[in-house]
Amino acid sequence: MPLFSKKKREGSNGSGRRKRESSSGGLSGRLPSLSSNGSNSGLEGRGSTNGAAHARGPGAQSVGANTAVFRVTVPDNVMPGEEFQVYAGNRIVKVRCPPNTRPGQSLQITVPVDNSADGANGGQGGGDGRGGGGGPAGGGPGNGPPDSPNVTRIPNSEGADGRAAYMVAIPQRVRGGQQFPVTIAGQQLMVTCPPNARPGMSVRIVPPAPPRNLDRPPEGPMGRGGPRRPARPPDTQMFEVVVPKGVQPGQPFALLAGGVRVLVTCPTNASEGQKIRFNLPLALTRKKTEEASKLAKVKLAYDKDGWTRTIRVSDMKFQWIRMDDGGNVDTNKRFDAKTAAYVRKLEFVEGHDPRMRTGLLSLVTANDPAAVVDSRIKGPDGRSDLVSYADIAAAQVMTFEDKAQWFQDTCAQLCVEWNEGHMRMNVRREYLLSDSMEAVMSLSRKDLRKVWRFEFIGEAGIDAGGLAREWFQLVTEEIFDPDMGLWKSSATNQMLMEINPASEFCCPEDHLIYFRFLGRVMGKALFDRQLVAGHMIPTLYKHMCGWPCQFADLEQVDEEIYCNLRKLLDMDPSEIEYLCLDFTVTEETMGMKQTVELVPGGTDIDVTGDNLPEYMEATLQYKMMGRVKPQLNELLLGFFDVIPEPILTIFDFQELELLMCGLPEIDLHDWRDNTEYSGEFDRGGPNNDVVRWFWEVIEEMDQEMRARLLQFVTGTSGVPSRGFAVLQGNDGNVRKFTVHGIEVGACLYPRAHTCFNRIDLPMYDNKADLKQKLELAVTMVATGFDIE
Repeated sequence: MPLFSKKKREGSNGSGRRKRESSSGGLSGRLPSLSSNGSNSGLEGRGSTNGAAHARGPGAQSVGANTAVFRVTVPDNVMPGEEFQVYAGNRIVKVRCPPNTRPGQSLQITVPVDNSADGANGGQGGGDGRGGGGGPAGGGPGNGPPDSPNVTRIPNSEGADGRAAYMVAIPQRVRGGQQFPVTIAGQQLMVTCPPNARPGMSVRIVPPAPPRNLDRPPEGPMGRGGPRRPARPPDTQMFEVVVPKGVQPGQPFALLAGGVRVLVTCPTNASEGQKIRFNLPLALTRKKTEEASKLAKVKLAYDKDGWTRTIRVSDMKFQWIRMDDGGNVDTNKRFDAKTAAYVRKLEFVEGHDPRMRTGLLSLVTANDPAAVVDSRIKGPDGRSDLVSYADIAAAQVMTFEDKAQWFQDTCAQLCVEWNEGHMRMNVRREYLLSDSMEAVMSLSRKDLRKVWRFEFIGEAGIDAGGLAREWFQLVTEEIFDPDMGLWKSSATNQMLMEINPASEFCCPEDHLIYFRFLGRVMGKALFDRQLVAGHMIPTLYKHMCGWPCQFADLEQVDEEIYCNLRKLLDMDPSEIEYLCLDFTVTEETMGMKQTVELVPGGTDIDVTGDNLPEYMEATLQYKMMGRVKPQLNELLLGFFDVIPEPILTIFDFQELELLMCGLPEIDLHDWRDNTEYSGEFDRGGPNNDVVRWFWEVIEEMDQEMRARLLQFVTGTSGVPSRGFAVLQGNDGNVRKFTVHGIEVGACLYPRAHTCFNRIDLPMYDNKADLKQKLELAVTMVATGFDIE
């Protein structure tokens, strides 16, 4: 069976209008379009009455490899068992339509790369059991396919640029304004029939010059082909500890080793009071910066109820733990609104198609022993370690700027060598999204880590980096557009996007394919140092980097549900059953209401004071993941097709947003001019000493810290395109940035209310104290560290 079957979606023509494609990809009788795992697809293109535009077909072509895998759309009127012809690179091949396949479906064919001097040999489709093929369908001298039979070169017609003119006979059944394909001098072109011409007449054209060769290694670290950095063997230090009181054999316990919290499992042959030994890499016990040490001390002093990602000594994998008041690992599994946390668990499963993994996604308690992340990254050969836990441990204490550089250097090492092939991505601007999806989804995971070169069909332009930036910008802008139906603006923050639970109704044929495609695009953007044009809700960044979600996060997803659950917590448990609640939730889709069970048989389970924690847990899991689980599963699978999960453990979810969307350009004067004051600052406003210190501290901040402050107060680092004057709150109305003054006794550290863009700022006695507390609050918010 084909990878997927679908009709092409409408694409944007670059001016905001959309244009519908036919399922066959073009006019009847045209060679069908190809996209590949490398592909040079089809004959789609643009021509004119006074010439023909160069038309490299839409798709992705693997350049420099031994074989190329193409995607072809079965043309109209082709039945199973029948053969049809397609261009595969510079050759024409025959493909036999497989059984149970109908026109409009996509097939995969594999053809050998033609390294002969004349490049004229035909090819044979095959591979994946989806495309059969006959022998060669064409050949001839030159560096490409032969000229079409209706093409005649005009003698001595070369101009100053050396290009010759040709006479092209108009085929039968082609009328004025219609396009027809021809091959001239190895180029596949589309010619537009003049309005006053008819079949049998000839038109004179001058083909464009062949495009410059893009098949050269790029500048910069990607694809240089230099020696790869091997994972350095870690230097270790032995520790000897006494098994704490109350710890049973096989039970985990946490301790501080060299100032770092690690998780140790008591051996089966040991008991409390006995000494055990274990080794740790020295990188885990070394703090690289004074700032990292300061934050670690603060966290150890205050974060008694918070969650910490630590290293598990038994297998050197990362796991989340929480310490109880007694300093022991909290193993409580029952929901608690203040302490419970949940982390996504994604189990990878190899699918039937070797290019496409499947996965089992779930939301489990953060301390689940199965919800771990490896601390090693394999190199491109799949055998040796490129990154070890010592490397990751050393990177985790770096500044954000150094983390980003380490991440990019590691991605450069994971990039496929240039001499193993690179990808040429050919897309039509008017069908940008559909062409891009077809091309990207035809690639293997290895191809996703190759160097990509972009070409907009029919446009003169060599990709030296600018076309790639434009492609990532345009594609992500279009797919995040709420009009597509895949995403929608968050109800609590209009600048943020969240997955549309009703995407299946908006795009019934292919909505999951587009989420897998977007995941791959986002991963490739991160891999190639490109930016994504869309800020998502914080919960999605937490799922991507494996960060815990807590009850407080529900407020940014569904404020109404969050407030209602908070009211239940404040009620007398004996009165809850009189509310007549059950384990269901009501969803409204396309104007129709539907009852969804939170647990099997939830309609028949009444909510009482005894099972309230289970009801709140089920509601939280549904809102955080359950309602968009299929879409989120595909998004994460696509993302991890490119990015190895262990490498993300050096970032928190806010740093991941900054890395993917870039540091914003913040106009400090606009920010200050559109700030309101309340509480203790209601009268003095900007003239209050504490307020003046606040803005002086912000002026002294670097770009990263200002972006983090925005994340802390508004929930995102994004700035409205029209400035802070139109900053919106959770109700969709303008809610300007607000500084609210409070007494120091009410709260020691600044605290944020992201729903209405307000920061509560204590009335500190001096600027130094304000600066220290503000920077710590902004930096520690991502750890789950409760500073109140």
